[in-house]
Amino acid sequence: MVIGVGIWSMFRTNRGTVGGYFLAGRTMTWWPVGASLFASNIGSGHFVGLAGTGAASGIAVGGFEWNALFIVLLLGWLFVPVYLTAGVITMPQYLKKRFGGTRISLYLSVISLFLYIFTKISVDMFSGAVFIQQALGWNIYVAVIALLSITALYTVTGGLAALMYTDTVQTFVIIAGALVLTVFSFVKVGGYSALLASYSSALPSATVSLDPQRYNISPQCYIPRQDAFSLLRDPATGDLPWPGVLFGIAIVGGWYWCTDQVIVQRCLAARSLTHVKAGCIMCGYLKLLPMFLMVFPGMISRVLFPDEVGCVVPEVCKEVCGTEVGCSNIAYPKLVVSVMPSGLRGLMLAVMLAALMSSLASIFNSSSTLFTMDIWTRIRPQAAESELMIVGRVWVLCIVAISICWIPVVQAAQSGQLFDYIQSVTSYLAPPIASVFFLAVFVKRVNEPGAFWGLMGGLLMGLCRMIPEFWFGTGSCLFPSDCPRLVCGVHYLYFAVLLFFCTSVLVLLVSYSSKPIEDQHLHRLVFSLRHSKEEREDLDWKEEERARRARKQAEEKKREKKQEGMAEEEAKAGICRLVGWFCGVGGSSHVPEQEVPEAAEQLPDISEDPVWKHAVDANAVIMMAVAVFMWGYFA
Repeated sequence: MVIGVGIWSMFRTNRGTVGGYFLAGRTMTWWPVGASLFASNIGSGHFVGLAGTGAASGIAVGGFEWNALFIVLLLGWLFVPVYLTAGVITMPQYLKKRFGGTRISLYLSVISLFLYIFTKISVDMFSGAVFIQQALGWNIYVAVIALLSITALYTVTGGLAALMYTDTVQTFVIIAGALVLTVFSFVKVGGYSALLASYSSALPSATVSLDPQRYNISPQCYIPRQDAFSLLRDPATGDLPWPGVLFGIAIVGGWYWCTDQVIVQRCLAARSLTHVKAGCIMCGYLKLLPMFLMVFPGMISRVLFPDEVGCVVPEVCKEVCGTEVGCSNIAYPKLVVSVMPSGLRGLMLAVMLAALMSSLASIFNSSSTLFTMDIWTRIRPQAAESELMIVGRVWVLCIVAISICWIPVVQAAQSGQLFDYIQSVTSYLAPPIASVFFLAVFVKRVNEPGAFWGLMGGLLMGLCRMIPEFWFGTGSCLFPSDCPRLVCGVHYLYFAVLLFFCTSVLVLLVSYSSKPIEDQHLHRLVFSLRHSKEEREDLDWKEEERARRARKQAEEKKREKKQEGMAEEEAKAGICRLVGWFCGVGGSSHVPEQEVPEAAEQLPDISEDPVWKHAVDANAVIMMAVAVFMWGYFA
C-alpha cells in the first residue's frame, strides 16, 4: 500500500526541478504537513526506546514527547516565517545568507550528515532489528537490507512529495496499530488502576549474583522507582530531574523541531504560512499519543514479563536478549509477540515497518538535500539542474550502503536504554547549533565571527564531555563507570542547559566586540525585519553570481556539443531515457536559466487570511491549555 502511494505521488508531482523534488513544489496542505512532521519524528526507535525506558523507570521519558507541544508552536509562529521570507531550501543555506562566508554553513552541513548517519539511521535500524528478531526470527541483515532498499526506492524516485503522501498513510497505520496493542495490553493487565498497583511489585525472580567476585546486585538495581508515575522528579536524585526535563529538553527540542533539516523541510513545502501553523498544531496533538501508545505499554510489559523485561542478572539477560546490560529494550516487541492475537501480529509488524521506513525515508531525503545544495554546489558550482537531481539520488544510495556497513557496529552497541543513548549524544552536540539559530533569527547584532566561534567553542565543550563518557562507558547499576565525577557527574540535560548558555554568551561577546552586519543585508532574514519590502543585498551574492556564471557557461558548452552531435543524440539508447525518467530529469537536458539551485526568486507571501489566522491562533492556545493540563495531571 505504502509503495503504491509513493508511486502515485511520483506520477502526480513535479519531480524534475529542485523546488519540486526537495520542497514538493510548495503545494502541501496542512494535514500532510502535520502527519509528515509526526511520522518523520516517530521512528521505530521511539517504539523500542520509549517503551524500554518506560519499562525501566516509568513515565518521565514521556516528557520528551510532551515538551514538543510547545516547541512546534515556536517553529510555526516564529522560525518558519523567517525561513520562508529568506527564500531558502536548507538550513545551512539560511546561515550562509544570514552571516555570509561559507565556514558556518559547511560545518552545519557536515555535522548534520554525521548525526543523521550515525545516530538517527543506526538507532532506527537497531530498534527495527530488535523487533524483527523478537517477532519473526529473521536474519538481521536480510530484514534491514530489504527495508532500506524499499525505502530508498520511493525516496530516490519520488522526492519530498512522495515522502509526505506516504508519511500521511503511515501515520494512520502507526496510530491504528499502536492503539490496538495498547487496548489489548490494558485489558491483559486489568486497567490503569491495576498498572498503578502492580508496577511497583514487578520484580524478577532471579536477583542473586552468579559471579560474586565480579559484581554484586543491590535491590535498587531491580526494584522499580518510587516516582515511576511522576513526570517531574527530584532535581538531585531523579534519573530525569525536573529542571532538566523542563529546560534541557526544551533546548534539545528547539534544535530538533526548529533548526533540523528533516523537520523544517516539511514546513517549507506547505502552501502558505497558515497551512504551516495548522500542520504544527496537528503534529502537536499527535505528540500527546506516544505516552499512551508506547510508554504505558512498556510499563505493562514489565508487569507481565518481569523475568525477561526486568532481568537484572547479566548471565540471564544475555540469554533473554543477547546483552548483559539489561533487556528493557525488548519490552514493546515482547508485548506484541505475547499479547496480540496471531492475525494482528502482522498488523503490528506493518506498524513497525511503517515507522522505520517513514523515519529513514525522511532522513534520506533531507540528507540528500543537504549534500546536493550545500556540499555538491560548492564542489561543482557549474552543476546544471539535471546534474543536481541525479547527484541527490546517488547520495541516497550512498547513505544506504554506509548504513548497511554500519549494522555490525549497531549490533555491538546494544546499550541498556536506547532512548537515553540518543538523547545524551544530542545533548552534547545540538545546543550550540540551537543557540546560534535562536540568536541569528532574533538578535540582529549577531555576526559571522560571533556565530562561528560560538559553534567552535560549543563543539569543543560538548566533545570534552562526550569523548570521556564513551571512552570510560556510561556504566550500569551493576558495573558503574570509571569516568571522573567532575566530567560525567553532571546529568546530560543539565549539561545541555549549561552548553546552550555558554555558547550564547560566547556568540554575543564576540559579536559585540566586532563589526555589526548592516540592515541592508538583513531584510527578511531576522524576525524583526520579516515583513520588510526593501531590497536585500545578500552577503553571499558574489559566490552565487560566480556559481550562476559557471552554470551558464556549462549550459552553453552543452548546447554547442548538442548541436555538433545531433545525430548521436537521436540514437540515444532507450535505457538512458528510462534512467532519466526514473530520476525525474525528463527527456530534455535543457534547463531554463532562471531555474537555479536556489529557492524561487519570487518571495513567498507570509500574509494570512485574518479569519484563518485567528482560527489557528485560537487552536494553538487550546493546544497549550491541553498540554499544561496533561503535564499538571501526571506531574
